[in-house]
Amino acid sequence: IHAPFCSVKECPKLGLGYNPISQQILDGEDSLDRLLPPAGVPRRRSTPSLSKTEPPLLRTGTRTIYTAGRPPWYDEHGAQSKDAFVIGLCGGSASGKTTVANKIIKALDVPWVVLLSMDSFYKVLSTEEQALAAKNEYNFDHPGAFDFELLVTTLQKLKQGKSVKIPVYDFTAHSRQKDWKNVYGASVIIFEGIMSFADKELLQLLDMKIFVDTDSDIRLVRRLRRDIMERGRDIEGVIKQYNKFVKPAFEQYIEPTMRLADIVVPRGGGNMVAIDLIVQHVHSQLEERELSVRALLASAQQTQPLPQTLSVLASTPQVSGMHTIIRNKETSRDEFIFYSKRLMRLLIENALTFLPSQSCVVQTPQGQNYEGRRYNGKGITGVSILRAGETMEPALRAVCKDVRIGKILIQTNLDSGEPELHYLRLPKDIGEDHVILMDSTVSTGAAAMMAVRVLLDHEVQEDRIVLVSLLMAELGVHSVAYAFPKVKIITTAVDKSLDDHLHVIPGIGKQLTLNIPDWNVTFF
Repeated sequence: IHAPFCSVKECPKLGLGYNPISQQILDGEDSLDRLLPPAGVPRRRSTPSLSKTEPPLLRTGTRTIYTAGRPPWYDEHGAQSKDAFVIGLCGGSASGKTTVANKIIKALDVPWVVLLSMDSFYKVLSTEEQALAAKNEYNFDHPGAFDFELLVTTLQKLKQGKSVKIPVYDFTAHSRQKDWKNVYGASVIIFEGIMSFADKELLQLLDMKIFVDTDSDIRLVRRLRRDIMERGRDIEGVIKQYNKFVKPAFEQYIEPTMRLADIVVPRGGGNMVAIDLIVQHVHSQLEERELSVRALLASAQQTQPLPQTLSVLASTPQVSGMHTIIRNKETSRDEFIFYSKRLMRLLIENALTFLPSQSCVVQTPQGQNYEGRRYNGKGITGVSILRAGETMEPALRAVCKDVRIGKILIQTNLDSGEPELHYLRLPKDIGEDHVILMDSTVSTGAAAMMAVRVLLDHEVQEDRIVLVSLLMAELGVHSVAYAFPKVKIITTAVDKSLDDHLHVIPGIGKQLTLNIPDWNVTFF
């Protein structure tokens, strides 16, 4: 897998949250495999004693896993409270903008920084323009060469916390590649490009404007090296293009925008004094954006009756009998697994009844018409809140043919008490589907809220999300319903309260282990 929010190059240093001794990703708080130990057992810290220079990455074979989690970016209402902080970097071609950006990222030492390059937003060239570009006759250093409409729309969505698709430009073929890059989860956005200050609407999106000022001779040498080594150009063509387009464009369009900058950085990446000043300001902005969602959840609408969006599986003798078995501390592991799976199957079957359907008529083998119903939607996607949510996937696959599966890993930072987003993998175009969001237990609702917010950021409509859980606490039900009143909540039982360790009371029996592919899930 790869990190869903930024690459190693873009985000070399993040916070820590990985336990190298167990070599497992730490568990989510609002799942059946919580890390919270029984009473009397000290809690494990989420941050081990590692060297400050050790990057928070786990590499095993071909896998790279970020071990720093993204804290809540929304309030108790489920809405993003503040936009991401956007830094605009402008300067001439090969002035060192990317180097400055990477040094800022390294010095920031915070998770979820996205580096967005203006080079990704060159316009799609016509056949005639392609021919000119092949002969170094097309002006790539003119404002008209960029798709500012797509750029502004993309940056607006990214600043608002949405998932976006970034075009990938092929400088050798002078065209956009077929596959675009998905970017999501920015607390800080660093946007760099030669025309970063050239559009009024774009300027309004920038919270800090930085101009990188580098000597023209140095910029020419860097451009020669880059275009020859990385883009396959010949030296004659590079010099021709520089004299005809690059140098005049800098003097006409780029250099005059220096007056718009909040900070001018002479000598580019070598000016650490300026970079330190920038980093101090960004840190102060991030401190103002810190949220404490869990504390707010405890008081939000908790005195209200259970919401109408909640559906609890009817307590038939069969359902009550299965709950009696899985809640009994004397139940064996095999029995616990067997009856939990049975209950999950009934739960998923019940959840599917809340999906939209329409009447239809089919013909039976006997030639007769039968009036029935058919699912009225484009697709169904199941999303597991890792790790315990994966235990519900077999039940969903058993009753919903060809269902797509996504995964979201959320765990609690035991120092701050806040949920953190560590990893996600969602199917393409999930925004067009109805989503079954699965978690085995919901206590405070913090992890479920974060998962719903992620789905909304990926364009899933709120009324198309169905949260299913084997067991929920009243606090968790209220938290999710208060923040997202259109989300349907389906469970087999709602328990009254939580203990000091955030276990649901009376809850499910003693600690048992259920082995499923790739994970070892612990129930409490």
